[in-house]
Amino acid sequence: MNRTEKMDTVAELQKKLAGSKAIILTDFRGLKVEQMTALRQRLRQDKIAYQVVKNTLMKRAIEGSPLEKLKDYFQGPTAVAISYGEPIALAKALTEFQKTLPNLEVKVGLIEGSLTSPPEIKSLATMPPREILLAQLLGTLQAPARRMVGGILGAFQQFLFVLQARIDQMAEKEAPEPPPES
Repeated sequence: MNRTEKMDTVAELQKKLAGSKAIILTDFRGLKVEQMTALRQRLRQDKIAYQVVKNTLMKRAIEGSPLEKLKDYFQGPTAVAISYGEPIALAKALTEFQKTLPNLEVKVGLIEGSLTSPPEIKSLATMPPREILLAQLLGTLQAPARRMVGGILGAFQQFLFVLQARIDQMAEKEAPEPPPES
């Protein structure tokens, strides 16, 4: 690879990394070509790029960017999984694949700007999707208001029952007595 090809590769990597929300570095030693192909296909379903990179080129690509935190982890055979969408999808996909292929080793992740260890990535994979988390949060926020409205409505209903009972009582008193039967 000559100098211009290297510069083009670095520029291409910088473009790929620019819009990413999550990046996970993996060690792929021990994986067969068929297994790597299956992994790439699985990740492509979730719009995740998976690429084997030369460590020196990747280090150049991340120089001076927020991704520079990953610089020390580019040692040995390294593949980069890049997610542009929800980070949880990337963590889930890699964790699922790790169950069938224990040779796939997660080195580290950079999720929305913070370094994430392999155990944290596994715990992230067990989280429900973003939409469900938002629904749970909304339910939690609405609960006090629901209880307050329920309490007010309950008191209002009790007042209406008492009022209706009084109206019925007054109606009984005002009703004319039937004439005595002879």
